[in-house]
Amino acid sequence: MPAPAAPDPRSAPATGSRIPLRTVLTSGLRWDLPASLVVFLVAVPLSLGIAAASGAPVMAGLIAAAIGGLVAGTLGGSPLQVSGPAAGLTVIVAGLIEQFGWPATCAITAAAGVLQALLGFARVGRVALAIAPVVVHAMLAGIGIIIVLQQTHVLLGAEAGESAWQNVTALPASIASLDPQAAVLGVAVILLLLGWKYMPSSLRRIPAPLVAVVAATALSLPLASDVDRITFDGSLLDALSLPQLPDGHWSAVVIGVVTIALVASVESLLSAVAVDRMHHGERTDFNRELVGQGAANLTSGMLGGLPVTGVIVRSATNLEAGARTRKSAILHGVWVLVFSLLLAGVIELVPVAVLAGLLIIIGVRLVKVADFNTARATGDLAVYAVTLLSVVFVNLLAGVVTGLALAMAAVLWRVVRAGIHAEPLGARDEQRWRVVIDGSCSFLALPRLSHVLASVPPGSHVTVELEVDFLDHPVHDTLDAWRRRHVSNGGTVEIEESGTATLRAAQDRPPARGNSRSALRGGFAPWRSWQQHGRAEQSGPTAEAAAPLRPVLAGVDNYHRRHAHLLRPHVQELAAGQNPDTLFLTCADSRLVPNLITSSGPGDLFTVRNVGNVVGNAVGHDRLDPSVEAALEFALSELSVKSVVICGHSGCGAMSALLAEAQTAPERSPQIAPKTAPDTARGAVDAWLDHARPSLAAFRAGHPVQAEAANAGYGEVDQLAMVNVAVQLEQLQRHHSLQQGLRSGELHLTGLFYDIATAQVLQVTTAGISHLDPVP
Repeated sequence: MPAPAAPDPRSAPATGSRIPLRTVLTSGLRWDLPASLVVFLVAVPLSLGIAAASGAPVMAGLIAAAIGGLVAGTLGGSPLQVSGPAAGLTVIVAGLIEQFGWPATCAITAAAGVLQALLGFARVGRVALAIAPVVVHAMLAGIGIIIVLQQTHVLLGAEAGESAWQNVTALPASIASLDPQAAVLGVAVILLLLGWKYMPSSLRRIPAPLVAVVAATALSLPLASDVDRITFDGSLLDALSLPQLPDGHWSAVVIGVVTIALVASVESLLSAVAVDRMHHGERTDFNRELVGQGAANLTSGMLGGLPVTGVIVRSATNLEAGARTRKSAILHGVWVLVFSLLLAGVIELVPVAVLAGLLIIIGVRLVKVADFNTARATGDLAVYAVTLLSVVFVNLLAGVVTGLALAMAAVLWRVVRAGIHAEPLGARDEQRWRVVIDGSCSFLALPRLSHVLASVPPGSHVTVELEVDFLDHPVHDTLDAWRRRHVSNGGTVEIEESGTATLRAAQDRPPARGNSRSALRGGFAPWRSWQQHGRAEQSGPTAEAAAPLRPVLAGVDNYHRRHAHLLRPHVQELAAGQNPDTLFLTCADSRLVPNLITSSGPGDLFTVRNVGNVVGNAVGHDRLDPSVEAALEFALSELSVKSVVICGHSGCGAMSALLAEAQTAPERSPQIAPKTAPDTARGAVDAWLDHARPSLAAFRAGHPVQAEAANAGYGEVDQLAMVNVAVQLEQLQRHHSLQQGLRSGELHLTGLFYDIATAQVLQVTTAGISHLDPVP
């Protein structure tokens, strides 16, 4: 279970207040002290095993563990991360020791620490996270395989080879010369580590690595000198040694420094990200973490220790043990130091095969099936496989560089590749074809584009659907040259552009990626925004004026091709009936699209539209227009809507007609005149506007909405439109069918106003207006 949240530093007392030193030192100690002991018990056997696998002095692992806790724990930016020697660097360190020797490897470690600190001071901590995770996962898996191959020979009582391939080919010989005692001890450790999770919870509180190493070591004691055990000369103080500069081969030294710095930084930062996901307290400062890790590696290298990184196994143990602050990581370093000084002799009792069994489990756990499945599902399996094989059978640096290059090539291919295909439409004798270009279309797509265009039969009628977010000039030239050639051969070409990048832009200015949220892509742009492009580009003898129904039919065709398949999964459950949330009464104006301004879809709004978004007759304030009355009754009784919205808009023609009439005719009563003369004598629109004349009277009387709209800078037409929304709200509030729901809070009533020029939506109440979003 995740540990309780660490205290948030932002909750500290205000500037000027002082926190007692005793409080600082003891805060959280009741949780951090026992957690530090648990982490210490895990760190000791792991550090010994990693030192043995690296070919370094055994004490170098304990030195690195102590420094990781004390230095990285104090200076690092991840308060709950625990640092120390990591299995991910064993292959690198082993190679450096073989090439330069141990003292020079310590110097390389110290130099890598300086480089890490400089990266932290340069504030590039987050940049290191840009390395493709699939490469990191494959690198760790490759290191795990190398460790398993190497330590299997040690477990069998044989010498490990210098390379993974040698360890593979020498495996039959090692099995033939099996040392039964070493094998039994190593297998016992493996079985204990694998089976510990099945033990009672009270026993599982003891770290499994500690149990396995202690139990197997106790089992080996009767074997006396027949088993190879860990050996070292002197104490921890004797193991402390100053580094030495390498003797030449400076290019290899630089590569070693950069490799350790980058691998240690990436592993530490990825571990810190994982730790952040496991708790809700203070987040990691990645730049500070790099400085802290650099300081730890500088100190470890100067004192004769292994490279240090943040380690997820110890960090997870720290959290599970209940750590609250960085004191746990620091104290774990103290316990490692005390153990190394006072109980170092105990280490010489541990058989080498016992550590081999522990390292085999560590190596196996570095190869995660989940990472393999993720790479396969996301199309990165080739990157994963190439990186892993290169790490195992070439070397770690070559594997990482190859993996990164392949990952970048894969990203480049996916980003710049456009989906291009051609298909016939209708019967063969119609000679109608469609060419679809979708995605990012650059000169890299020209081979595919040229091949597809060449497959279109000469003389055919072609529609080119260009829905791209990036398009450069070479693509424009290729399309234009093909269009002219196709037209000269008797065909026609119509180009429909509905993407965010256009042919005209590719010709006039440098290419740039378009906005992925463009309305053109969402299917909400007006016909003229994309159909006009097609008509402008249309060529050939059959080009003529579009038929009146062409925009509608072309729009339906566009919907079927580009949006129907996306919408179909969401509307299948609506086929049996509707269950909208809102009755939305708005104007019939073609510029106002309710679903667009409310980001709603099919089944969300029960929409009623009429001229001027009015609810009807104001006489007696109880009867509405029959169409509105019927819609309201159906929405409330059958659909059980939860809200009713009245929505007006700017530049409303009905409001303009009312104001124009008021300026040229005598003032008309806000009440509808008695029907002594047929409405047809006045005209249907004029008769309908009687429903909005109460709004005109309220406007003239200085309605509060009118005053706020005027102060906001709106003209008289828009002021009247907002007052009209408020008046319709007032009339609905008095309607008998809504009053009970409004009083109980089961029904909500509000008004909206859509400003067409700014594409902004305002809220209108009976008392004023307000912005729903910050004004840009």
